Amino acid sequence: MSLTPVIRRLAGIIAVLAGAALIASTLTPMPAIAAARSGGHSTPTRPPARTPDLGPNVTVFSPSTPLAEIQNKLDALADQQRDAEMTTARHAVLFLPGTYGTAEHPLQFEVGYYTEVEGLGARPGDVTINGSIEVYNRCLEGGGTSNCLALVNFWRTLGNLSLKIDKTGQDGCRQDANFWAVSQAVSLRRVDVSGNKFSLMDYCTAGPQYASGGFIADSRLPAVVNGSQQQWFIRNSQVGSWSNAVWNQVFSGVGGAPDDAAFPDPPYTTLDKTPVSREKPYLYVDDSGRWLVRVPSARQGTSGVSWANGITPGRSVPLSDFYIARPGSPVREINRALARGKNLLLTPGVYDIDRSIEVGRPGTVVLGLGHATLTAVRGAVPLKVADRAGIVVAGVTIDAGTRLSPVLLQVGARHGHPRHGGGGRDPITLSDVYFRIGGPHIGRATTALEINADHVLVDHTWLWRADHGVEGFSGDTERWQTNLGRYGLVVNGDDVTATGLFAEHFQRYSTLWKGERGRVVFYQNELPYDPPTQADWTQPDGTLGFPGYKVDDRVRSHSLSGGGVYVFNQNNPSIVTASGFEVPRRKGVKLHHVLTVNLSAGTIVHVVNDTGTQADNTNTGTPQFVVDYPTP
Repeated sequence: MSLTPVIRRLAGIIAVLAGAALIASTLTPMPAIAAARSGGHSTPTRPPARTPDLGPNVTVFSPSTPLAEIQNKLDALADQQRDAEMTTARHAVLFLPGTYGTAEHPLQFEVGYYTEVEGLGARPGDVTINGSIEVYNRCLEGGGTSNCLALVNFWRTLGNLSLKIDKTGQDGCRQDANFWAVSQAVSLRRVDVSGNKFSLMDYCTAGPQYASGGFIADSRLPAVVNGSQQQWFIRNSQVGSWSNAVWNQVFSGVGGAPDDAAFPDPPYTTLDKTPVSREKPYLYVDDSGRWLVRVPSARQGTSGVSWANGITPGRSVPLSDFYIARPGSPVREINRALARGKNLLLTPGVYDIDRSIEVGRPGTVVLGLGHATLTAVRGAVPLKVADRAGIVVAGVTIDAGTRLSPVLLQVGARHGHPRHGGGGRDPITLSDVYFRIGGPHIGRATTALEINADHVLVDHTWLWRADHGVEGFSGDTERWQTNLGRYGLVVNGDDVTATGLFAEHFQRYSTLWKGERGRVVFYQNELPYDPPTQADWTQPDGTLGFPGYKVDDRVRSHSLSGGGVYVFNQNNPSIVTASGFEVPRRKGVKLHHVLTVNLSAGTIVHVVNDTGTQADNTNTGTPQFVVDYPTP
């Protein structure tokens, strides 16, 4: 999202509720000590686990760690990461099973950039936090309180724990809710929240401000305040209630989700069941102190949380079956370990990848901690995944390097014949896999994510050609000519499903779908901000602009539920895009609840093909909706 004053002045379009490295070592669990020494915490109920060496950027807390020590370290980490948007810092904070914080001394902390916070229980209830885990508006330098917003609160993760909200000791406004004011590339999974309401906007820091998230899965939540979130996707969860909507709010398999019969007022899209799902793998420690990775099974036609009746169905893999990589681990060594049958755990940090990490064995798990980041070097393809059943890649960020890469993540051989034997029963799965071209440094890649295999599940991704960063450009025209990203997602395989697909600012198609029977539940896109001229943003056949979502003309079957394409051509406000979505005119290709919206610069003439009204400066901030295409 843009940081320009124009966007920050769009208060009228947002529906809001009124009124309403300091950690640089892995901690080994300490022996049990008296609760009085810690200021109040529980006695461990399990034998202490022997902590594996997960590198200098992973912190492991035990219930016997003094609460004051935990609080101080988490506060220091939050201070360090609060403004670390374009840095190389990466951190994971892990809580061993037990209870942290009491009514007298709640544990209250913030989650900053590139920080993952996870419980280490087999079930969310095995780790309980009495207190709050929050993200507030970020106040940028030089803007005063008017420059506090959540539009760039990216890259953070929370999962696998129980949160009992306790705001004791905070000021009057802060006591009102647990605040989770986030935007893209933020994942909340397997979290059981109870107590006060859970707010997806921060209305205490300089009043209600903007947010552009987000993603929740496999979680149970009380009353949720959506507020100023422009879009949101939640699947396979339970909510006590949900209030407010701005442009595009999508619910899939969510108990308590609002009805969508009145669409587009409010703009809710509600599916009773998620067509295909697989929960993200997670670390846990069993009752005997062994460290394992739980790999959930794929499921079809589901709703609600996966842990309602106990541990999430799936398989457990000992951590000893993983090659534990650190930044600097040679790719040759990683590939030898994968070829020998090992899985791969990427500890937090930035990895320079000068040749492809190759994942070729069925069922292999690649799990990143703390937003582990693979950066392409010398034009390499950082990660290649073979067309084999059950491979899972999760929690990994992939950055383009300064030399042009053909693709950043390739699933299946480009010209191979798909042969994935697992089918829909055991799909290749990408969970919380993020892509970035530009931002902290110049980036160049033709395509971010290319899927050539059949039966692939993409569960939450953000493909981002950066609209802002610290590359040192003199303006958007230089960004357009230097940060090269032609395509975000290109799908050549059949029977590919995406749940929670975010793709922004690519110079051709942010999403280009060529495979049959593709399914997308939730889509969010912004067209690029920076085309210098209309000629730079015109297709070879003379069509003005490139749609944010393109289904190839030969495709006969495709579905999308809940999608939005936004335009903000700040570099040249006169630029025109013919349509936000472009799809074949066939009965088998169906779009449900889609929209375009003008953010103050640029024009989209139609929503889908030649259907839907124009989004331009006469209706800034007001979505132009198409309920169904083609019309039933």
